[in-house]
Amino acid sequence: MKKFLLLLTMSLFAVILAACGSGGSEEESAEEGGENAENAQEDGTLKIAASPSPHAEILEEAAALLEEEGIELDISIVNDYTTPNRLLADEEVDANFFQHTPYLKTESESHGYELASAGNVHIEPMAVYSQDYDSLEDIPEGSTILVSNNPAEEGRFLSFFVNAGLIEIEEGIDIEDATFDDITENPKNLEFNNETAPEMLVQMYENNEAPAVIINSNFALDGGLNPQEDSIALEDSESPYANLVAVREGDEDREDIQKLMEVLQGDEIKQFIEENYEGAVIPAE
Repeated sequence: MKKFLLLLTMSLFAVILAACGSGGSEEESAEEGGENAENAQEDGTLKIAASPSPHAEILEEAAALLEEEGIELDISIVNDYTTPNRLLADEEVDANFFQHTPYLKTESESHGYELASAGNVHIEPMAVYSQDYDSLEDIPEGSTILVSNNPAEEGRFLSFFVNAGLIEIEEGIDIEDATFDDITENPKNLEFNNETAPEMLVQMYENNEAPAVIINSNFALDGGLNPQEDSIALEDSESPYANLVAVREGDEDREDIQKLMEVLQGDEIKQFIEENYEGAVIPAE
């Protein structure tokens, strides 16, 4: 009987110790979870989400330069326009590199993201492509133009046709802020179909699914198109849609973010962009 009581007492004691130990582990786990971002910063790793081309390619070139500054660049390639900002807002990455200011503004307002620009890096001149026509003026009456479903770029799509004298928008509206509803004159009755995700437009162009398709240069390059050689209309270097590095508000002054921007805006990366993309990607001013 004494032996049984002794074993029972030891078992109860072990249960109590296990319970105490379990509580301590949960507390430590919670503390570790809250320190993930800080630890990533302390160990010199900078996590950034980026589109494949040219963004990730530019970052790969910058990685070696950042190693000299004691920063290891951890690049996650994301081939859509919605995931990178969510990853950034959820603190799964420290920054992203794929968008311009109008899109960042629209995404932040739509989702309540508290994100900011750390600085501009380059411009990807958007272009119009056609299998059948050599200029915008040649596109026939009643044609449908395929564009992406990005509402922040409606004015950008329209600018090609405004500049060509094919449509007019409401007086007093800046082209960056214009929407399809602002078209006041459209003699050719051109229609703009904005129901397609931007990453699908190259395939639709190759399938010749419309008389003309407007494609973002990163997807064009990734799909084997050269905006300079293959398009029928191309934005110039004065485009206001410079691609930027986005961070969470307040992180603009982080030392590793500032070093990243110094490298991306430096002469070596500018030279890399000019030599490798031959005008399809242009360093931002």
